[in-house]
Amino acid sequence: MGDARKFVGLDVGGTTMKAAVVDGDGRAAPAISLPTRPERGQDAGLATMAEAIRRAAAAAGVALDDVTAIGVATPGMMDIERGLILDPPNLKPWRNLEVPRHVSAMFGGKPVAFQNDANAAALGEFWVGAGREFASMVLFTLGTGVGGGIVLGGQVLEGAHSHGGEIGHLRIELPDRGRLCGCGRRGCLEAYASATAVVARTRETLENVATPSGLRQLLHADDGRGLTSEAIFDAAAAGDAVAQRVVADTAFYLGLGASALIATVDPEAIVFAGGMVAAGPPFLDAIRANVHRYALDYPAERVTIRYATLGSDAGFIGAAATAKALADAA
Repeated sequence: MGDARKFVGLDVGGTTMKAAVVDGDGRAAPAISLPTRPERGQDAGLATMAEAIRRAAAAAGVALDDVTAIGVATPGMMDIERGLILDPPNLKPWRNLEVPRHVSAMFGGKPVAFQNDANAAALGEFWVGAGREFASMVLFTLGTGVGGGIVLGGQVLEGAHSHGGEIGHLRIELPDRGRLCGCGRRGCLEAYASATAVVARTRETLENVATPSGLRQLLHADDGRGLTSEAIFDAAAAGDAVAQRVVADTAFYLGLGASALIATVDPEAIVFAGGMVAAGPPFLDAIRANVHRYALDYPAERVTIRYATLGSDAGFIGAAATAKALADAA
């Protein structure tokens, strides 16, 4: 028999909150979304979290009394053990917010689990997505930044200070000459391989070399807003030389990052998620080729490298997985 228990998973983003009821086997009911609007302050944010949870239960036709536990995933720096969002850059002016305690109080003391959003996405993919057949997995999320999560033996690696699995801040270049990262330091993977970095590197290339490229029109039109990572990958697929060089370099950087994780945790699978997976199989093949070139031979030959399958649902499904783990441990 399956696990019929009901959990609510809530994924809090800087722009949108997404929530759904998920059963104990990882099957999700229809999800709902609400605007986060963090500028209204954290009390309003907590109220929106509660409303998202209520609407998710209603969408699933489940009474809140029948929900076993709630899982909440949030971005930014946090203290998972104490249940604190510390100072999240995408949720300003929220600061030192005790998420599980407040959400639990809103629902009559119901158990509430708390997790980093990238860790939650990794748990979601591990539970019912691209990693479901493995015992260990590393997730890279490729978007505005580079996030990630590491799952070993079914447990997400939180680290001693809640910051395990910060894959985007692996150093792939010397800090005295590396690209500047959003964290304020130089040489981080995120500064090279995020969607934001792909656009920045393309812009720099177009401004500094004379190689013909159809991307120049995008650079000079509409203040360059059309120069997106999607447009760059599309141009590469169409044969644009500048775009192809940028995409090849991005696969190289991600291959270096994956090689470092292979040497560190030797996972069974490495999964890539986020908007850049729309680049398709050729990009993934290029990452694989760089892993085989730079990683330790024996594990590199055996690791599975693939794209994620859950899309934006991974976060709330992983949040529900944390709620299930909390209930199982009770």
